[in-house]
Amino acid sequence: MAPDASVDNGKAEYTVPPVVRAIAVLRYIAAGNRCRNTSKAAKALGINRTTFIRLLATLEAEAMIELVDEDAGYRLGTGLIALASEALNDRSIMRVARPFLCRLVDELQLSAHLGILDGREIVYLLRETPNSHLASNVREGTRLPAHATTIGRILLAQQPNVILRQLYDGKTLDSFTEKTRTTLNALEAQLERDREDGIAWSEANFEPGIGSAAVAVYDHLGSPVGAINVTGHASEFSPESGKLDRIETVLKATARDLSEALGYRGWASDQM
Repeated sequence: MAPDASVDNGKAEYTVPPVVRAIAVLRYIAAGNRCRNTSKAAKALGINRTTFIRLLATLEAEAMIELVDEDAGYRLGTGLIALASEALNDRSIMRVARPFLCRLVDELQLSAHLGILDGREIVYLLRETPNSHLASNVREGTRLPAHATTIGRILLAQQPNVILRQLYDGKTLDSFTEKTRTTLNALEAQLERDREDGIAWSEANFEPGIGSAAVAVYDHLGSPVGAINVTGHASEFSPESGKLDRIETVLKATARDLSEALGYRGWASDQM
């Protein structure tokens, strides 16, 4: 397989072909290819099938990839997520966000998280919890389906419809509770409301008994680079609780302050 085109010609002679092939496999899987058919995947990558199978075994042993289940193929593994988390830890959003999550916990006494969108999944990067038995058990590095979670929904709501349809057209939207949207049309309608409100709400949409709300965070270029949410018992997110206005006010103000700390200055007069 030829070296990556991004490698400078003057440095190409120093590349290690097995490493180049392993990285190609990781990128292939990251693009959504599960490699269920090893012959087809090996051909697509231009790698000998035996070599390809050995690469899969090595990457799995190192936790760079993992089996979804016996028949569903591979996805990126927790080892790679941990490496990515370490890399991101030196970047602005990871350095800046934690104090803002702590502020959310202090003000609302709810668990707070920072997450990013990765295809049809979200990845939790940071987590802060109150001193409570109801604290979130979602760990940093956890992946969850975007369509069923508030962080995922508010970030999907930032995507153009054409991108959204590329992601979900013909795909199965798993149901987690009776409130989970399981068709693309229903999801699009929900995302439109999330976009208009500037916040995504969940009252047991993903997990029975758990409520959540999320707001997007923007960088200096105006790109939605992640989202923050708060989670707790579903009763906290019920209209009858009388707490929704405060949750929305505090969460939006925190997202705004975090975005401004990242250099964003593009708030419209009616936004947030």
